[in-house]
Amino acid sequence: MFSLARILRSNAVTCRRTALACALSASLSATTALAQSPTPDTTDQSQSLTTTQTEFLTVNGVRHQVTDSPDTASLFKHSLGYSTYNAGGVSSLPVLNGMADDRVATIVDGMRIASACPNHMNPAMSYIDPDSVSHAVALAGITPVSIGGDSTGGTVQVDRKDPQFAKAGKILITGHVRGDYRSNGGGSGASGTVTVANDTLSLRYTASYAHASDYQTGGKGRRVLSTSYLSFNHAVTLGLHKANHLLALTFGQQDIPYEGFPNQYMDMTNNRSTFVNGKYKGNFGWGTLEARGFWQRVSHVMDMMSDKGGHTATTGMPMNTDARTAGYALKATIPLSQKHTLTLGSGFDHNGLNDWWPPLKGSMMMGPGTFHNINNGHRDRLGHFAEWDAHWLPHFSTQLGLRSDVVMMNTGTVAPYSWTGMMGMADAMAAKRFNAASRGRTDTNFDVTATGKWEPLNSLTIEGGYARKTRSPNLYERYAWGMGSMSSRMIGWFGDGNGYVGNLNLKPEIANTLSTTIDWHDPAGQRWDLKVQPFYTYTHNYINVVRLGNFTNGLSQLQFVNHNARSYGINASGFVRLWNTPHYGHGELTGNINWVRGQDLVTHSGLYHQMPANGIVGLHETYENWTGRVEVTLVKSKTTVDWLRNEPRTPGYALMGLGGSYRWKAFTLNASIENLLNQNYYLPLGGLSLGDYAAGGILGPLQGMGRSFNLSLTAAF
Repeated sequence: MFSLARILRSNAVTCRRTALACALSASLSATTALAQSPTPDTTDQSQSLTTTQTEFLTVNGVRHQVTDSPDTASLFKHSLGYSTYNAGGVSSLPVLNGMADDRVATIVDGMRIASACPNHMNPAMSYIDPDSVSHAVALAGITPVSIGGDSTGGTVQVDRKDPQFAKAGKILITGHVRGDYRSNGGGSGASGTVTVANDTLSLRYTASYAHASDYQTGGKGRRVLSTSYLSFNHAVTLGLHKANHLLALTFGQQDIPYEGFPNQYMDMTNNRSTFVNGKYKGNFGWGTLEARGFWQRVSHVMDMMSDKGGHTATTGMPMNTDARTAGYALKATIPLSQKHTLTLGSGFDHNGLNDWWPPLKGSMMMGPGTFHNINNGHRDRLGHFAEWDAHWLPHFSTQLGLRSDVVMMNTGTVAPYSWTGMMGMADAMAAKRFNAASRGRTDTNFDVTATGKWEPLNSLTIEGGYARKTRSPNLYERYAWGMGSMSSRMIGWFGDGNGYVGNLNLKPEIANTLSTTIDWHDPAGQRWDLKVQPFYTYTHNYINVVRLGNFTNGLSQLQFVNHNARSYGINASGFVRLWNTPHYGHGELTGNINWVRGQDLVTHSGLYHQMPANGIVGLHETYENWTGRVEVTLVKSKTTVDWLRNEPRTPGYALMGLGGSYRWKAFTLNASIENLLNQNYYLPLGGLSLGDYAAGGILGPLQGMGRSFNLSLTAAF
C-alpha cells in the first residue's frame, strides 16, 4: 500500500498530465487521506492559503496565475480537448472534445445553472468572475458519475474559495485588490476581497467590475461591432468552522447593464442575477458528508444595441426572460477499507422559465399583443448515484459508477403577437398546434462509467475506460414553437444566424465513449512528460437539425431532430525541462495539440462547432520572483463544416503571445502582449458576424481580436 505522501505526490504529478487521471487519482487520494487521518486540521490549512489564493488558482490540478481575461471560461485555455465558442465578452460557451454548451455539465460552486435565454447569453460560468475561483476542473468524455449527469460531453467544475479562518485565539484580516487594463477595446477591470475571521466565524466580501468597448481586429484594425460589455459582481460569504465541520453561506448578485453579442441578432441589455448558496462539509467516524443547497433568480432582457440599429420606434425587439433555479446536492464518501471507498449521492435541480416578448409600439409585425415563447416552463431533474473506488494493487486501481436521472419537463400554453393577420399567420397556426398538443415529458436516464488506471513502470501510466452518458433536451430544444421567419431566428445559441424550431418528440441523447490515456514520463515526473489521449464517441439520438426552408439572406430555418452521430479524435500534451539552475532559474518547454472530427450519420454532414486541429507551444521561465512566457497558438484551417447550418470555412492562423510577472512583497505585476504580430484571423467557432451584417449588410465569419497590451497589478494584505 502506498504511503500517504507518495499517493499525494503521485496525484499532483498525474493531475498535471491528464483530466481523466485527475478525477480518478484525486478520488483515490482523498479516500486514502480520509482513512489515515479522519480529523484533518482545516484551520491551519486555511491560514496557509492566505497569500497564495490571491494570486493563483488551480486548474486541472495545476497552479495557474489568475487570467487577465474577465471571462471565466478562459481559465481552461490549456486544457486537453477544451475550446470555447465566442459569444459576449464575459459569456463564452465551453466545448469538450467537440461537444458544446448543454452537452457539457457546467457546475459553478455546486450549482448546475441553465442558460435563461433563447440565445444562451448567460451561461453558467458568466455568473462568477475569475478572481473568485479557487480551483477549476475540465473533464472531457469519461467523467465520474459523482460530478456529471445529464450531459454527454464532459464536465466543467468551478468552485469558489472556501472561507478562511484564523488560528485559535487570533483575528485574521486579509484580502487583496486588483486592477487591470487591456488596450484593445479599452478594457478595464477591478476586483477585490476582504476577509475578517477568528477561529470559528469568517466573513468575506468580494466584488468585481469589468468593462470594454468594441474590440479591433488584427491587420488594418477594423472595429468588430457588438463586442462591448459592462459587468458587476458582488458576493458575501459567511463561514462557520468547528472541529471537523464547515458551513458556508454565500449571498451574491450580478448585474450586467449591457453586453454585445457579435454573432447574434440580439444583444443583452440587462441581466440581473441574485443567488443564495449553502455548503456544508463534515468529517465523521464513518466518512465524510457534503451537502449543498442553492437558489437563483435571473431577470434577463435582450434588445438591439445602437450599433445594430436598435432603440428606435421602428427597430429593435424587446425580449424578456425570468428564470428561477433551485436545488440540493448530497454526497457521502464512505471508506469501506483502506483499498475500497463507496460514494453515494443524490441531487435535485429545478429550472423554471418564463420567456416573453413585449409588443413593439408602432410595429405591425411585433404586436399588438405579447409573444409568449415559454410560458411557465419547467425542467426538473432528480438524480442518484453510487461510485466505487478500488485500489486493488499498489499500481492498479479502478472506478465504477452508476447513475440514474429522471428529467420532468412541461410548459403552459403560448401566444403569438397576433392571432389574426397574414404577417403572423405562421406563428398563429403553430401556437394553436402547440397548445393543442400534450406537452409534458418525462425521461428516465441512466449513466455508467468504468475506468481503470495501471502503472506498470515508474515512467508509464495507462488509463482507460468506458462511459454511457445521457442528456435530455433543454427547454428550447423541446418547446420553441415559433414557425415565422423572425420568431425562429430569435432562437439559437449557435451564432450561425439560422432560425430554430423545437420538437416535442425529441428523445434523450445517449453517448457511448471509449477513451485511453498513455502517459510516458520520467520516474519523478519533473523533467519530461508525454501524454497521448485518443477517444471515440457514438451518440444515439444526437440532437441535430433538419432544414425546413431558406431565408432571403441565404440562411435557413431548421428544426431539432434526433440523428445518430459519431465523433473521434486525439489529444496530446507534453513538457520538457530545459534548465534548472540557481543562475538561470527554471525553464520549461510545453505543448499540446487537440484534434476532433464529428459526423452526422444520417445527413453525413460534419457536426457543428468542431474545432479544427489546434495546439499551443510555449516556453516558460521562472527565476526567483520573475516569471515569463512565450507562446504560439496554432490553428489549422477549418474545412470540415456543418453544411446544414451554412457553417463558414475559415483559414488557419498562428498567434504569438508574450507575458511575464514580478512579485515584490505583497505586490504582483502582470504584463502581456497578446497577438503580438497583430494577425488578422477568423474564429473557427465564432459563427457569423451578425453585428456587422446588421450595420452594413456584409455576412461573413467573425474575426478575432488584434494586438492587445494587457497589464494588471495585485496588492495583497
